[in-house]
Amino acid sequence: MKIAFMYPGQGAQKNGMMQDFYEQSGTARNLFDKASEVSGYDIPDLCFHEKEELNQTKYTQVCLLTACMAATETLRKEGIEPDATCGLSLGEYTALVAAGAMSFEDAIKLVTERGKIMEEAAPDIGGMSAVIGMDETALRKEIDSIDGAYVANFNCPGQIVITGYKDAVEKAGEALKEKGAKRVIPLKCSGPFHSPIMEEAGRKLRAYIDEVDFSNLKVPYAANLTGDLVNDYKEIPDLLEKQVSGSVRMQQDIEALAKAGVDTFIEIGPGKTISGFEKKTLSDVEILNVETLEDVKNVVARIKEKAEAGV
Repeated sequence: MKIAFMYPGQGAQKNGMMQDFYEQSGTARNLFDKASEVSGYDIPDLCFHEKEELNQTKYTQVCLLTACMAATETLRKEGIEPDATCGLSLGEYTALVAAGAMSFEDAIKLVTERGKIMEEAAPDIGGMSAVIGMDETALRKEIDSIDGAYVANFNCPGQIVITGYKDAVEKAGEALKEKGAKRVIPLKCSGPFHSPIMEEAGRKLRAYIDEVDFSNLKVPYAANLTGDLVNDYKEIPDLLEKQVSGSVRMQQDIEALAKAGVDTFIEIGPGKTISGFEKKTLSDVEILNVETLEDVKNVVARIKEKAEAGV
């Protein structure tokens, strides 16, 4: 049995996420308090109360990383460790912490700045839409002729996200529907994330990335930019800088993990976004979720059962 810890990205956040961990686990509470201290934000207040600020990029990123790591460390205390990690966009930072490549404190500092930079880079000028039921070749043929529209994410077979300037994304959406896309779903996002428009944001972020003391990876992680497993920590700075403006290859990441022998995927964090991608990408793997303390108990029991059965 090989286990991958998987982490969601921006958009998965919700009020109340991981509140039971905070209230009942000293390990989780310490992480929330440390994140508040390092970021200067009141993370528990942002996460647990009905606050619209949670959906603002500059707050979302640090809150989501904190919530996911609180659940991760609680799971680890029960003896569950990953053989590899992976995350969607922002989730890549959580994956790096879980893989031992950087400290939780450094990750909080970095995503605090990342959130500010990304929010300031393109205030309300862009948008993103999920395109359902169209392959990459047909999609690219249409959007390559539309200035300001780009491919943001390869999520799973039959689902690609487009990004760019708001008008260009809307125009591309209409063109793709005319050419056979089953659905085009606008996402709750005001920025042209993972597009060349964000290249300057990536360069600004690099100054903060270079302040981080990255460590040798304890386990490999799957990088969004390449869709491949990474074992050398020296590659991380370039990957994180270019990830801001590059396409996220989540489908390829999932396939690379499976090729490396991962047969048990545990999505840690609010929602089941990545689990949905995995179900559409792979067969014959087990997909588990950790969003509550009760989920931790269930996952621990299932992993123990598989280990005893020699699966």
